[in-house]
Amino acid sequence: MDYLIRILNAKVYDVAKETSLASAPLLSRRLGNQILIKREDEQPVFSFKLRGAYNKMAHLNAKQLAAGVVAASSGNHAQGVALAAQKLGTTATIVMPKTTPAIKVDAVRSRGAQIVLFGESYSESYAHALELAKAKGRAFIHPYDDPDVIAGQGTIGMEILRQHQGPIDAIFVAVGGGGLISGIAAYVKAVRPHTRIVAVQPADSNAMAESLRLGKRVELPSVGLFADGVAVKQVGKETFRLCQQYVDETITVSTDEICAAIKDVYSDCRSVLEPAGAVSIAGVKKYVERHRCRDKTLVTVACGSNMNFDRLRFVAERAVLGEAREAVLAVTLPEKAGSFRKFCDVIGPRAVTEFNYRFAGGSEAHVFVGVELSHKREVAALIRDFRAADLRAVDLTDNEMAKLHVRHLVGGHAPGAAGERVFRFDFPERPGALGQFLRVMNSDWNITLFHYRNHGSDVGRVLAGIQAPTRDQTKLDAFLRRVKSLGYEYVEETDNVAYRLFLGLNQT
Repeated sequence: MDYLIRILNAKVYDVAKETSLASAPLLSRRLGNQILIKREDEQPVFSFKLRGAYNKMAHLNAKQLAAGVVAASSGNHAQGVALAAQKLGTTATIVMPKTTPAIKVDAVRSRGAQIVLFGESYSESYAHALELAKAKGRAFIHPYDDPDVIAGQGTIGMEILRQHQGPIDAIFVAVGGGGLISGIAAYVKAVRPHTRIVAVQPADSNAMAESLRLGKRVELPSVGLFADGVAVKQVGKETFRLCQQYVDETITVSTDEICAAIKDVYSDCRSVLEPAGAVSIAGVKKYVERHRCRDKTLVTVACGSNMNFDRLRFVAERAVLGEAREAVLAVTLPEKAGSFRKFCDVIGPRAVTEFNYRFAGGSEAHVFVGVELSHKREVAALIRDFRAADLRAVDLTDNEMAKLHVRHLVGGHAPGAAGERVFRFDFPERPGALGQFLRVMNSDWNITLFHYRNHGSDVGRVLAGIQAPTRDQTKLDAFLRRVKSLGYEYVEETDNVAYRLFLGLNQT
């Protein structure tokens, strides 16, 4: 009841608008359920975050407002705080990580906020912001773990129930720190307790899902940066308490599934959501598949559309994989007459989306091929058809290294690269980040492979081969640990089948 009263009395509409609850006819028809999208991308800052920020700041007293406010954010919360400060006639200092893209920094600065760039991650920015707020005697506006912020976000739940008077079977909400889902759930469960609340998170940023599973707040060692709006290592204390009470189910989704959801919303609404904004739509698709439900009313919250334009190339490339409309395969052909004809016969009338091959000598050749599908069940049938034709085929559709790097590198094993180990590195993308990475990689060992491609996202991705003598393997492992401590997360890929087929030892 406390949160119901807080939400009913929330002060948000001085800056926020009541966004539409839009139908998604194409997605509804495909899923066999009524899918409704709460369009928080329609807000003045293209995100729901201004609701909680303004409600918190509107409840400050005159002395607190006169002193100004401090916040930490890499994007949407910062814009919400800046807009609220403009409206309330106060000043805002926003601490943002140095890795924040310039487009987001400029958007916040344009609303009159003072920007402080500090730290490599949100955690470092957050700690610095708390120090600033304490030193200057200013109120700190938390992005999610504050009752007034939660109540502000809860007005979305109030609007959903007012806009759709009929039964709602489930509401799907993207979760980072938990403020949005806590507010929506607190209101909905008080008014319509039978409506299911489903938390959706990226598989590589699943702090809430893990916390609920274990019954305590956990801190992830690292988070994925693609859906940066929900990339939180640890959820809030209050939000975790509320989610334990109100959340009925958790779902995690992959990067490819998020990209497919961005495409789905564009097809239905002609709006381009940011990755975090599309997480809930990816979740409803997975929910329908998991529960095989039909003729239900399912609401998703599109929580933001602050998309970096340069990222669209990556999204378009991966969307077809996320919606299971393309398979990526490695097919081994004997180097003898008739093999390529067999390959073409198996492919048949299917559309080929990508084909990579380079002669490398020996008795076998390896083809990297993308094939258009009507349903993901076709992958297993296609592999069986290849085997029936005495051609080995390996499904690489879920192989991250193959999709990010190998498809651009098909060319065979390099002479003299015996003993190389291969690593895939992820690091925050920003001007100069690649140069710094190269300086870190500078060592006495031979760099036998290096691939970097700008994907227009907040994460840089590198595939690197390192050739070190047997006696130096312990030193190499120590070097990799140091690299990781500097923020360059890595996965060893030496045994990855895509590497061994196309770049390494030519054996499965």
